[in-house]
Amino acid sequence: MSKVIETSHLCRYFGEGELLVKALDDVSIDVEEGEFSAIIGPSGSGKSTLLHLIGGLDKPTHGEVILAGTNIESMTRSALSNFRRDHIGFVFQAYNLIPVLSTIENIEYVMLMQGVPSSERRKRVFEMLDILGLDGLGGRRPAQLSGGQQQRVAVARAMVSRPNIILADEPTANLDSKTGISLLDMMKDLNVRHGMTFIFSTHDQKIMDRARRLIHLRDGLIELDEQRKEFAA
Repeated sequence: MSKVIETSHLCRYFGEGELLVKALDDVSIDVEEGEFSAIIGPSGSGKSTLLHLIGGLDKPTHGEVILAGTNIESMTRSALSNFRRDHIGFVFQAYNLIPVLSTIENIEYVMLMQGVPSSERRKRVFEMLDILGLDGLGGRRPAQLSGGQQQRVAVARAMVSRPNIILADEPTANLDSKTGISLLDMMKDLNVRHGMTFIFSTHDQKIMDRARRLIHLRDGLIELDEQRKEFAA
């Protein structure tokens, strides 16, 4: 298996002097293609910070992030943006939906930029609407959706272009148990059938039960990196 994510001595500090906060402190991990892994730990342990650095949404104070063999610090802003568009799907708690676009338009937006044909875009979008219980809501704009519905649209948008890597920060946080399980089953299926790599930041036991690897963070440090032999199917 090839490494798709490598972090080397990754640090992210905020403030200075007595107010210095070490959100991450010397974190080195390798993630192989096709992993289904979860970063876990108490609030403030550095989980979201690590996801943001891996995805190139923030810059480390020290250390480096290598995606698919390329140090993202060496990429131009345009090249990094294109790499994220084509290879990474983000699911973060801030939904970041485009307010003037409908549910369907939000979901197909990345595929539109990728040049996916219209017929294929619509096919994938309607599959996602069905899986995530959004049937009948395709024409609504974000302001006309509940928080949980917006979360599902954000999840659909991240998944629909079938990127190599999915970075998901508490993707089930605003979903009911049934929808959350349906989403995780879909993610597991894409992981198994298409080799998509999933990295979660989570407190959700349902995700932990399904993860093959649990990376425990505490106070910006890796407390335990656990490869699991038994996990939920």
